Formats: sequence, C-alpha cells, structure tokens
Amino acid sequence: MCWYFYDKIKIHMVYLLSLTSLKKTESNFSKEENLKGCEQKMYFIDECKINSFLEDKSLNDEHFQVEILDKAREAKGLSLRESAALLNISSPEVLDKLFQKAKEVKEIIYGNRLVLFAPLYFSNLCVNNCLYCAFRKDNHKLQRKYLTLDEIEEEARILVQQGQKRILLVAGEHPKMAALNFIGEAINRIYKINYSGNNIRRLNVNVAPLCVEDFRTLKSFGIGTYQCFHETYHYETYKKMHPDGPKTDYGWRLYAMDRALQAGIDDVGIGALFGLTNYKFETLGLLSHAFDLDSKYGVGPHTISVPRLEPALNAPAAINPPHAVDDLSFKKIVAVIRLAVPYTGIILSTRERAELRRELFSVGVSQISAGSRTAPGSYKESRESMDEHSLEQFQLGDHRSLDEVVRDCTIQGYLPSFCTACYRSNRTGDRFMELAKSANIGKICLPNAMATFKEYLNDFASEETKVTANKFFQDELNGLEETIKKKTSRMIEQVDSGARDVYL
Repeated sequence: MCWYFYDKIKIHMVYLLSLTSLKKTESNFSKEENLKGCEQKMYFIDECKINSFLEDKSLNDEHFQVEILDKAREAKGLSLRESAALLNISSPEVLDKLFQKAKEVKEIIYGNRLVLFAPLYFSNLCVNNCLYCAFRKDNHKLQRKYLTLDEIEEEARILVQQGQKRILLVAGEHPKMAALNFIGEAINRIYKINYSGNNIRRLNVNVAPLCVEDFRTLKSFGIGTYQCFHETYHYETYKKMHPDGPKTDYGWRLYAMDRALQAGIDDVGIGALFGLTNYKFETLGLLSHAFDLDSKYGVGPHTISVPRLEPALNAPAAINPPHAVDDLSFKKIVAVIRLAVPYTGIILSTRERAELRRELFSVGVSQISAGSRTAPGSYKESRESMDEHSLEQFQLGDHRSLDEVVRDCTIQGYLPSFCTACYRSNRTGDRFMELAKSANIGKICLPNAMATFKEYLNDFASEETKVTANKFFQDELNGLEETIKKKTSRMIEQVDSGARDVYL
C-alpha cells in the first residue's frame, strides 16, 4: 500500500499542504527539528484550549452543570466547554441527572435498540510497538498467526452460523497483510457466504491508515464503516506509547478520517483507548475530532468507540495502566459523549464485563460486540483446544455467546438489532446524519430491527432464549405506533413465511 513508501516528513508536507486552512510553506516541514517544535500547533486538537477547560474552576459549578443538562434534552449536542463541565460533575444527584439525560437522548435518537456485531481478526502480525497492545512487534511471547483466505472465510462462516450479520474485519499493521487485493478478496469471499438465506450483510473494516488512493480502492470493495482509533489525543502520551513503527506519526493517523471521507467513504468510526492519559482530556480530544469532521464535511463520526485498557500479554501499559479509569468515571464518559454528539453510534466492546455493560446500555451505548474473540482463528478453535491468550490482542471481560447476550438484552428491555439496511439503501454519510440528527432514523430502523431480530429467533435462538425473547418481541410489536406497527407486522409475516433480509 502506498502509505508504506512515504517518508514521514513528506507525509506531513503532502497532506497538510493540501489543507487550505493550513497556510504552511514547505520549509516548515523540511527538517525533523522543525516538526518537533510546531507539530502540535498544526493539528485541530488544541491542547491549550482543552487544558484551559480542565483548569477552569467555574466548570465545577453545579447550577451551570444542571443548566447544560436541561439544554441537553433537546438532543442537539453540546460544545466542548459544556462537555468539559459535565465531565467535572461530582455531586451524586447531578450525576444521576446526567445518566438520566443520556438515557433519554439515546432513546430519542435510537430508541431501545442495540446493534450487535462481532470482530474477525485475520492477523496479529504488526510492525508497530504500541506499549498497550499484545500485537506489538517486540512481544516475543505472542504466537504470531495470520489467516489464509480459506481460513478467513471459514471464520466468517462460523459467525454466520451463530446468527451474526455484521463483521468488523481487523488486522495489525504489517506488510504481509498490507496488500489491498488480499483484503478485497477476503471481503468478497465473506459477502458470498450463504447459510440457509443468512449471510454477512455489512462488513466494516479496521486497518491501518491509508492514502486517499488506497481508501478509494477500499471503498470499492463494498465496505460499511472504516474504523480507526487514534488511541490517545494527547501528543506527548501518543509519542511515548508509540516508540517506533509507522504509527509513531501522530498527524498521519489523526487525518486518516479526512482522507477516507475525501476518498468517498462517508461513514467513519473513531475512538480513544481510555487509560493512557487523563480521561477528561481524552474525552475532549475525541469530541474535538468529532466536531472537526462534522464542521468540515457535514458528516460526524458514524460511530465512536470507547475501549478501556484491559490486560494484554506482555504489554506494559495494559498491565499497569498509566491513568486507570474507574467504572463510575467510565460511565460518565459514555454519558457525556452521548449528550455531546447525540447522532453517533456509541460502541461498547466485550472488553468490559457483563455487569458493567448492562449499566452502560442505559447511558447511551447503541452498538455492542457479542460472542467476540480477538485472536486470529479463534472462532473455529474453542478455548479448550487452543491457548487463546497467547494469540489475542487483549483479554475479554464478557465471554458469553451471542445467544446469551441476545437473551440478556431482552431481559434488560433492549431490542437486539442485526439491521444493515442503511448501506443497501444509500442512507450513509450526510443522508444518515440528516436522519439521525433530526431523530427520524428510528422510523426506518425500528421495523428493520424487528425483522432482523425475528430472523434470529426463527433461525438461531436457543429454546431458552425463545421463551424469554418471544414475549419481549410481542410486547415490543404491540407497543408500536399504529402506522409503524402495520408496516412492521407485514415484514414479520414475510420473515415467518421464509423470506430473509427483509428491510426498508
């Protein structure tokens, strides 16, 4: 891929000079020592501004915080300063109000739906040396493995046979996995899988940042969302956590979403790895990224992921997190993101244990992974027959199967959704954003969610899950507004008659 062949300095020159808002000359970037002094200042992450909010004592005022929460009920988003004030909430009463408002706003936009997916790791080879990741190149305790096309197809088929409809394709950054034609063929094979009418209908991709040309190629494979996490927005922490490898380049990674959007990939997903630096700074950095994309392209991030550091084999920062985030603070992070960018899908992974995941559903999470594995080949190989910890990226907190998660969601009052309709109906980018920001997306998503959930119940649910979920399903159907109920009922009749992939 072309990004492998750029000199680090030239990357900054070529890309940053293309941004009309940055009036820099070539001499600004001609030497490493020049970059060292000005690099932070030429990015949209304004550390001085963020730090001024963190140091502003007036943002601790409870009356101001309550005023912001009253405003937040409109589901129109918050400013960076308002978000900073909510991150400072310490009063139990105001915290309760924060969590309640986040729940209300999530329901205004997405209702009680929870979209489910699973990651598929096809390689743990990596040329980077990230101190928080088991895949880092200097980790000689990790068993290295990359899947062939046949093995990738086999892993995906297993996921289809479990009932999954969405996959996130993931790999470390390595030349052996860098050929776009390999990724394209893997995607093609996955999309061709058919199991009694069931298939993977949306394949999102999490791979290293590309140049615009390669992003165009990636788009041509029919992907859904392109996902890439900046890990930490704090410049010095970023440099410390990425001592060598292509990922040392803060700017190249930071502007990956700009290049993806310029290439026509109009749904992108961002995220930060909480625990590397002050969680308040990280949250404001993450929101700064979302605001920047929205202001420049009219398209904010389709998803925001909130992974938290978990133990990982021979990864020093993961074993001893520099800024460990407690559960209450983590819950606050999710709630503030939901209020600040109401339209985005907030993704929660199986890093977190089941008990905490249930709590976080109520404060803004709208997408979850389920039945996940983070080692290549681990869907085929059970935990009993392989040493998964010697291959995986990090340790999981929720080891339940997809069926167990589905059952638990319905018990908690959430509607499991396997819907992937927007990508097949051209509701992406600004079209999706218009529907989400106006709180109209649910009129389309709810019938689709019900239809895909009925597919799951008919084809994959255990008898135990059916007992719980069928009653939940009927209650949900009966509670719909009459027009939507009629539309949904017709779709359900089609599914019960054997049709699959019925959607609006």
